[in-house]
Amino acid sequence: MRLPRHSSKLILLALFAGVASAQAVKAPSVTIAPVPLVTAPRAAQTMVDLNFRVARGFHINSNTPKSEFLIPTNLRMDLPTDIILGKIEYPPGQDLAFPFSPDEKLNVYNGDFTIAVAVHPLHAVVPGKYVMHGVLRYQACDNAQCFPPKTLPVSFDVKVVKEPPGHVKNPAQSPHVHN
Repeated sequence: MRLPRHSSKLILLALFAGVASAQAVKAPSVTIAPVPLVTAPRAAQTMVDLNFRVARGFHINSNTPKSEFLIPTNLRMDLPTDIILGKIEYPPGQDLAFPFSPDEKLNVYNGDFTIAVAVHPLHAVVPGKYVMHGVLRYQACDNAQCFPPKTLPVSFDVKVVKEPPGHVKNPAQSPHVHN
């Protein structure tokens, strides 16, 4: 039996859509929650929490995987001039065993995890709003296989201010210590 030409195209299109849809559901992903505006005083370090989520059914290697052959999760930031990147604090991973290697535990992140980043505007920074850009590089795996490494764009806004919020100078107060 031969199908009309337009019917065979529809079947091929439906087949392609089904495969693409199955791959989209199976594709591992990591997402970042929106970061509220960060207020950072000049000449002070401010910690920023970046909250990530690994899709259900997947895990990613921690920042310190147990094997040199595993790709660590790594955050790289490119900050504007006169804003310095301080320490990046990665959470500890979980040691878990998987069916593909039941005798070896891997150090991984799954579900929700937070990476803290320190930003430090120098004293010379003009107060205002600045955009911080970076990427999270990770390798996702499920219980059967690992996928090629991916990068996730990361960005958040920092409002640089002259003084810490709530800090008020009293010009009538003497700067000298009185005993």
